Amino acid sequence: MPDFIEILKVIFLGIVEGITEWLPVSSTGHMLLVDEFIKMNVSEEFKELFFIVIQLGAILAVVMIFWKKMWPFGLTDEKKPMIKNDIFSMWFKVVVACIPGAVVTILFDDYIEAHLHTPTVIALALIVYGIAFIVIENWNKTRTAKVETLADITYKTAFLIGMFQVLSIIPGTSRSGATIIGALIIGVSRVAAAEFTFFLAVPVMLGMSLLKILKLGLAFSSGELVILAVGTITAFVVSVIVIKFLMSYIKKKDFKLFGWYRIVLGALVLVYFAVA
Repeated sequence: MPDFIEILKVIFLGIVEGITEWLPVSSTGHMLLVDEFIKMNVSEEFKELFFIVIQLGAILAVVMIFWKKMWPFGLTDEKKPMIKNDIFSMWFKVVVACIPGAVVTILFDDYIEAHLHTPTVIALALIVYGIAFIVIENWNKTRTAKVETLADITYKTAFLIGMFQVLSIIPGTSRSGATIIGALIIGVSRVAAAEFTFFLAVPVMLGMSLLKILKLGLAFSSGELVILAVGTITAFVVSVIVIKFLMSYIKKKDFKLFGWYRIVLGALVLVYFAVA
């Protein structure tokens, strides 16, 4: 069984995952950077699996919060089964948005993991997309959103957002950050961009998790099972809090704060690894 210190490490990593998975600051980047300083006492194969599995806790948080908007089946006032066509339509749009990212991931994921999962790449991606958030939000001050709500997103808009999501294959970019930046550029409102990002995250993260699990297998000890459970539950609880915070925050403010955070963090990482 893992000792107390190891459990504390797992809880901390679960907190980092829950916070950074939904804020546009790059969960993968943060997890890789945190791993440079907090070393789990596990094998490299299990650690890779751990970073994937705890994302399932974050996914469950999205599904729970947006269940009514995501579940396409329901009952009429007369308690008869019904299908919510608008929700089905939205899921078809999500599938369209997933296609570019799925193709690129299948083709280049192994290469990216082998060559680009480095602190320097992560830091540069944090800075570049941090600048992008600030520039785009300043530009948006003179524009009016063409797509105000989730229901207004067309198949064309969904595909374009999916094209931007391809950028997130680079560590430090942020899956939510790439899709939100893309959505803002093509005229989607902040709230609709965030909600579509949550929809898009469910199949994308489930698919990536499944591929990794099939690749790495599920053979682990009881102690490793405890680590997975603690990390996943922590990521779930923190994700619930963070998602609710983000949806409340962007109704009143823009994403520039996250842009500045990314720039400062990226600069600190570059300096640290330059002198380390």
